[in-house]
Amino acid sequence: MEPQHDEAVDLQVYLRPTYYLDADHPAIRAFAEQAAGEAADATAKAVRLYYAVRDGLLYDPYSIDYRPEACKASAVLARGRGYCVAKASVLVAAARAIAIPARLGFADVRNHLATERLRRLMGTDIFYYHGYTEFYLDGKWVKATPAFNIELCRKFGVVPLEFDGRSDSLFQPFDTQNRRHMEYVNDRGHRADLPYEEIREAMFRYYPGGAEALGAGDFHAEAEAENR
Repeated sequence: MEPQHDEAVDLQVYLRPTYYLDADHPAIRAFAEQAAGEAADATAKAVRLYYAVRDGLLYDPYSIDYRPEACKASAVLARGRGYCVAKASVLVAAARAIAIPARLGFADVRNHLATERLRRLMGTDIFYYHGYTEFYLDGKWVKATPAFNIELCRKFGVVPLEFDGRSDSLFQPFDTQNRRHMEYVNDRGHRADLPYEEIREAMFRYYPGGAEALGAGDFHAEAEAENR
């Protein structure tokens, strides 16, 4: 670990609002304060925020909108749905709104439980720039993945990810029937802000037609139909 005085200086970067992680937006602040409630400490507050984002916002890969204003955490919160990066952004912004240092983490992952339609549209089963959240709690960074809400996990036959604020919470490698679920292929590190141009460029480089090719769809209905 870096010397404590250096870490303390660095943490200020992970507390500031940004254009995309707009922790100072009234809706983000209200959401964070309501979710955290009367929790006694930062760890307990972070856990409550995690579940509020995991289950309060639907996971929806068809809701990707790469207009800059649509990528702001407050805009995602208003829509009530988003893909992994969007939901992680809301969680980071909400944490900063109540003075918990937080940042975005990214990795390329192979997801074996995406729907057939989504895989066909993407042209691959690799999700580039899969997003998650990192909180700074009790002197260390802890990873939390709020992407899949509990209803969607049940449709896919996946045990929902839990988060206790002390251990990393990343996707399980297998589902409830011991089928391969998620593999982390490439770690892309962490960022203090949403790397908008970097992610947008990657979407158009790796996917046929870019993110716009995904179009509209009901991901929850597809998951239920395919795994019935």
